[in-house]
Amino acid sequence: MTDTPSGLHPAAFTRANNDPDPEFYAGRSDSTQMDAGARTAVTALYQTALPASGVILDLMAGTLSHLPEESAHDTVIGLDVNGAALDANKSLTQRVVQDINERPRIDLPDSSLDAVCLCDGFAYLTDPVTILAEINRLLRPGAPLIVTFSDNFIPQKAVALWQALEPADRTRLITLLLDRAGFADLDTGEVVPPEDLTAWNDTVHAVIGRKKLTA
Repeated sequence: MTDTPSGLHPAAFTRANNDPDPEFYAGRSDSTQMDAGARTAVTALYQTALPASGVILDLMAGTLSHLPEESAHDTVIGLDVNGAALDANKSLTQRVVQDINERPRIDLPDSSLDAVCLCDGFAYLTDPVTILAEINRLLRPGAPLIVTFSDNFIPQKAVALWQALEPADRTRLITLLLDRAGFADLDTGEVVPPEDLTAWNDTVHAVIGRKKLTA
């Protein structure tokens, strides 16, 4: 069996549950594994890392896009396998129902996006480099891809490699795959909850990469 475009063995991206993702997620009411405090941290990151306006794609969006209330983006496109979740997401101006693992090509023009957000979804990508390369195609030069995740995930659908790694190694995996997909200016970090904030137990890990300014 040959390696995937990531250079890793395909078994690294196998999952315990092989039911079609639209069927699996249609039966779940939760759209994120993050607690309320962690979701607030993602919003705070978006306040500083997202452009103030423009066209945003929220990949694997679910019911929450975590965008700041004061955000004034011209277009916010949500893509997810679950149409009902997208309908419940009030931040979106456009909705695309699509299984990104089955069909990674996204029907948008080259260099048409000012940012892409992927919150709490990287664990479930079965061919991440192909999907990251597609995101790179869609971004304008210099525009960011913001990947965030906590230490929680759905074990039936998270790929084997993700489950085998510690959080710091998951961050390193994402930076490796971003590099292989052609991203530049990679930045990593995490937000740890204050000890007195009882509603926030999850650490938020973040990786930001940008489309290169020149080919």
